[in-house]
Amino acid sequence: MYVTAPDRTGEVQLSDGRLLGWAEWGPPEGTPVLFSPGAATSRWLGFGADVIDRLGVRLVSVERPGLGASTPLPGRTFADFVADIRQFTTIRGLGRPAMVGNSQGAPFALACAEEDVTAALAIVSGADEVAAPEFASVLPAELRKLVDWTVRDAAEAERFFAGYSADSLLDFVLGGSPECDLEVYREPGFADAYRRALNEAFAQGAAGYARDTVLAMSPWSIDLNKIFVPVDVWYGELDQSHSPDNGSLLATRIPGAQHHLVPAIGGAVLWTHAEPILSTLLTRANIQS
Repeated sequence: MYVTAPDRTGEVQLSDGRLLGWAEWGPPEGTPVLFSPGAATSRWLGFGADVIDRLGVRLVSVERPGLGASTPLPGRTFADFVADIRQFTTIRGLGRPAMVGNSQGAPFALACAEEDVTAALAIVSGADEVAAPEFASVLPAELRKLVDWTVRDAAEAERFFAGYSADSLLDFVLGGSPECDLEVYREPGFADAYRRALNEAFAQGAAGYARDTVLAMSPWSIDLNKIFVPVDVWYGELDQSHSPDNGSLLATRIPGAQHHLVPAIGGAVLWTHAEPILSTLLTRANIQS
């Protein structure tokens, strides 16, 4: 069992009146672990269904603005997300939680780590900074074209990404996944949860996903050298869609980061290896505190 429905859901109202949608799994008194989910998977797709209770984890997923129940914030930045999470953790009584950033949620989690909002961070199948000059010559031609376009004309690229839907994004993910990942994604319980998560994410349209994509695909306004909390970078060795080098360069850019390359899996490593990811994260957070 890879996923279950959330144990609790709700919305938090921020100081400017906007709402952030959230979902929780695990014991309410457990150790908080904040989750920055992947592209347009909203608050409805968790992970670690078979381990969070045993590990005593209170997993808290937060929807970025424009996704699911979260109020849109046109033109938002990574700094805006950090400010939202500062408020959210205070309102929800999470303190300075450990954090997991998956896929397109990774740079948002890194922004929180730069500002010391988190006690420790796990980047799992993270969307890498594909606009970094080190990757200019190694990106596939189609991705290189999208990156160059986004850097050159972010507004036009954002309008293009706003044309995506739950169906088209699901087709994109499944079409780029190795068979070992498809075994996870096609498992009936996971498939149903993934479809619900995508449908919820696009409930307000695609503007939230489009803004996320432009931020992730542009040069990041994040100083990775200023991240001093413990960071673990996890990739499946068969992952060909999140990072040109499965996070090797990313790990070297973050002081003290540990790089983990998991064999025989791709981007589904968050669900197949939830226990070592969470166990390592909890250890790092305890050492940090």
